[in-house]
Amino acid sequence: MNQELMIELIEHNLPIVLASASPRRQQLMTMLGLPFTCVNSGASEEIAPCSPEETCMELARRKADAALPLLDMPSLIIGADTIVLLDGVILGKPKDEDDASSMLSRLSGRTHSVLTGLCVLNTENGNYALDYERTEVTVDALTKSEIDDYVSTGEPMDKAGAYGIQGVFAIHVKGVCGCFYNVVGLPLHKLASMLKKCRIDKRKELK
Repeated sequence: MNQELMIELIEHNLPIVLASASPRRQQLMTMLGLPFTCVNSGASEEIAPCSPEETCMELARRKADAALPLLDMPSLIIGADTIVLLDGVILGKPKDEDDASSMLSRLSGRTHSVLTGLCVLNTENGNYALDYERTEVTVDALTKSEIDDYVSTGEPMDKAGAYGIQGVFAIHVKGVCGCFYNVVGLPLHKLASMLKKCRIDKRKELK
């Protein structure tokens, strides 16, 4: 995010609200140097079958919308949802250690996609932007011992696809094509563009 946009957002004096309890997204927001607050909207993640792109964007939109009743002043709300996609199948957060091991076995030696849906909602003027970012991630071939050791750290248990690229699993990531921060959970370049679109303009929907 460039300095000009940061100044514009701060001078516009519209609070930024991250509709997420994810500590990783909070850390990335902190990197931007903008003041923000967090709310856990508790939005439902049950969704009818649709494309992966539609899934992550719809869940991001729900999170932003669900935060609305929790706020008492006009705000810029950010909703985000990250999914891991392999062979057309969405890998969510593992149910238990066996599920985590199974996911990591499937990712082993393969390239998969990480998609993050983003929704930015300006409650002052009704503007919103909805989009997603895709990144390709290649994982080394993993031995059973390496998978067991990683699962035993507990790190995979709250992460889509059962891994965190910013943690100890980083040594198993052979390559990343696209936005690295998208894999962590918040594509910062895309977010900056969407914040700028929703800042002050008086249109209702921004493509």
